[in-house]
Amino acid sequence: MATVRAEPRWPASLALLACAGLYLLLNGRIVIGPRWLLPILIVLPLFPLSARRHRHPDDAPWVRYLCMSLIALVTVANFVSIGFLVSRLLNSHVTQGRDLILSAVSIWLTNVIVFGLWLWELDRGGPHLRAGEDVRLPDIQFPQMENPTLAPVDWHPRFYDYLYTSFANGTSFAPADAMPLTMKAKALFLGESVASLITISIVAARAVNILH
Repeated sequence: MATVRAEPRWPASLALLACAGLYLLLNGRIVIGPRWLLPILIVLPLFPLSARRHRHPDDAPWVRYLCMSLIALVTVANFVSIGFLVSRLLNSHVTQGRDLILSAVSIWLTNVIVFGLWLWELDRGGPHLRAGEDVRLPDIQFPQMENPTLAPVDWHPRFYDYLYTSFANGTSFAPADAMPLTMKAKALFLGESVASLITISIVAARAVNILH
């Protein structure tokens, strides 16, 4: 019988909580509705998701659907905030440079976290399938997969591996050590790079100019 390599839920839960906290730091003019609404929509579903400590192959389908719905909610809200922030910077006379820099940093950090969650949730069908015997072909190739001598025998990517991959892609706008293999993985890498590029090159640069 194959060993089940159950993946803990708490790293992803902490990541979602971090996204909720970062959302509270945004300027009130670049959020959808009340600033407290999205954090509540994120936090409340985490209680039923935390009923089990690990993701298992026998998880009910609603577990993954709820997880992906939360990630999608944060993604949409963050992209909308990017649009609002760019529009505010380019189409109005803004004097709150420091506040906008803080918002830009919060948006960029959320972008890194949320795409790390997407990579973790979609690679090879998700953490619940990666933990079982029926493992699909990888969507992302890590160095340890190409050269097994670089890692322990039972090595497999964990959440922090996907988070680091997202961070590297968000800073270099290109894959670093982990390479996307499938169309959905490439689409995720592309989406993160575009959002990161807009935030860093347009939003942050414009906000810095406001300070001078």
